[in-house]
Amino acid sequence: MSDWLLPFPVIPVVVADRPDVASDLAFALDDGGVSCAEITLRTPRALEVLATMTAKAPPGFVVGAGTVLDVDQVDRAADAGASFIVSPGFDDEVVERARTRGLEVLPGVATATEVQRARRAGLSAVKLFPADLLGGRSAIDALAAVFAGIGFVPSGGVGAHNAADYLAHPAVPSVSGSWLAPRAEIDAGDLSRVAERGRAAMQDRIMP
Repeated sequence: MSDWLLPFPVIPVVVADRPDVASDLAFALDDGGVSCAEITLRTPRALEVLATMTAKAPPGFVVGAGTVLDVDQVDRAADAGASFIVSPGFDDEVVERARTRGLEVLPGVATATEVQRARRAGLSAVKLFPADLLGGRSAIDALAAVFAGIGFVPSGGVGAHNAADYLAHPAVPSVSGSWLAPRAEIDAGDLSRVAERGRAAMQDRIMP
């Protein structure tokens, strides 16, 4: 199972278009014990958010890019300071470019065939997406029984109601979700509950 994920049992998925709140968001997450963030490339200013957070985050805070679909986005994310790349699906070129740029990479998978491709590519962890639609923990049970040593990071439908249950699975090093910092709150500049949710998540007392 991939060692780089071990410090990050909860990976916040951040959909944001406000670079001005990036630093405050990183500090709020860090205050809650969550030391990383995945900035998804779904908004026009996402790369600015990523670059600002990377530059102004607390010491040791790690920032990655999500929803990375092609090699050009890998390069732009790397140039903005990303430390890791997350994709919704498995793309050989994205994986290879991320490695070339010195980034950790977490590709999405939905089938055993894709997990096998990831294993052949030398990866030890994948994102199971969309986890809830694929069967949740039951899907992980089935895949983990076949692919020993592969870590599965569920994403899609993961939240306060089921994160602790996922994290109790021995093949799940981390979970990925947006409930710690919802987009509506980020857009409003209201980060008042981020640290509280983070503390609850890290203590396995998941709160809505």
